[in-house]
Amino acid sequence: MSRFPLAFPPRLTPPPATRRYEVWQVDSFTSVPFTGNPAGVVLDAAGMTDHEMQLVARELNNPETAFVLPPDDASHDVKIRYFTPITEVPLCGHATIAAHVARATKLGLAPCSLLQRCGAGDLPVGIGGRAGAYRVTLTQAEPTFAPPLTTRATQQVLRALRLPSAALRSDCPVQVVSTGHAKLMIGVETRAALMALRPDAAALVKLSPDVGANGYFLFALESEAPDELSTCRMFAPAIGIDEDPVTGNGHGPLGAYLVHHRLVQHDGRAFRFRSSQGHCVGRRGRVDVSVDIRDDRPLRTHISGDAVPVFKTTIELGAVWR
Repeated sequence: MSRFPLAFPPRLTPPPATRRYEVWQVDSFTSVPFTGNPAGVVLDAAGMTDHEMQLVARELNNPETAFVLPPDDASHDVKIRYFTPITEVPLCGHATIAAHVARATKLGLAPCSLLQRCGAGDLPVGIGGRAGAYRVTLTQAEPTFAPPLTTRATQQVLRALRLPSAALRSDCPVQVVSTGHAKLMIGVETRAALMALRPDAAALVKLSPDVGANGYFLFALESEAPDELSTCRMFAPAIGIDEDPVTGNGHGPLGAYLVHHRLVQHDGRAFRFRSSQGHCVGRRGRVDVSVDIRDDRPLRTHISGDAVPVFKTTIELGAVWR
C-alpha cells in the first residue's frame, strides 16, 4: 500500500456524453492580427456548466473569454457571459466586440441591431460593415459615479501604482466610475509618466476591496497620434489581469468622466473621441467612444471597434475534474 494515500481525491463528474464547442480567438479594437486585446469566444455555449466555463477561460488564458448562449426569453436576442482566467465578470467591452464579430462572421450577418443580455443588464449592440470587416458598437449601462477617494486613500493608490503625487492631474479626482463594470479613474499629467509606470500588483490586489473596484484605469490626455485624444493603461490583478491591453469597460467610463468633470468641450448633445491603449504590452489598439449628453450630464456611453479573428478550433468536453 502506498505511504501517501489520497485523503481527498478529486471528484470526477461525468456528463451524459462528450460535447463539442466551437471556439474562436479574436483580437479586438484592431484590424491587425496579434495586436489589440485578445478574447476567446465560445459560440453556442449552451450545456456548458459554470465550472466548465471557468476552466475553458483559464485554459485559453485571455484577459476575458465570452460564452455565447441562447436568449432566456423573447425580450432579448442573445445572452453572453464573461470570464477572466480566475472569475466571472458582468461585462467586458473587448470580448463583446469579439463575440459579435465571431457570431456575425459565422452567421454571415448583414448590418443589424440587437439586444444582448449580460451581467450588466440588457444592452444594445450595433453591427456594421461586412464579412471580413465588421465593426461593433456596444451601448453601455448608464454611468454611475462614486464619491472621489479621500486624500489618504488616493495616496495609498498612488503608492501601489508607484506614481508620484506630482504626476497626478490636479483637475482629475480619483474616483470609481461604472458603465457596467466599475473602474477607478486616475488622470495622469503626461503620457511619459503613464508609460513609465511599473505598479506593485500585490498592493493593487490588496487595495481593490477598499477602493470599490478591481480595475485601475489610468489616462493621459495626450497621444502620439493626431486623431487620438488620450492614451490609457489598465491594471486589474485582482481578477487575474496584470495589465489589460485595451479596455472597453474603461473607455466608456472615461468618456462619462471627462464630460462629468467638464474636462472637454462638446456641443451639448454628444462628445466623441478616439483613444489608444496597449503600447506597454505590445498590443496597441484603438477605441472610439461616444457620450450622449443632456444638461451637461453624461447619459449613456457607446464604444466602437474593429476586430479580427485569428483562429478557430473545436474543443471536446467530457468528464471534468472538480
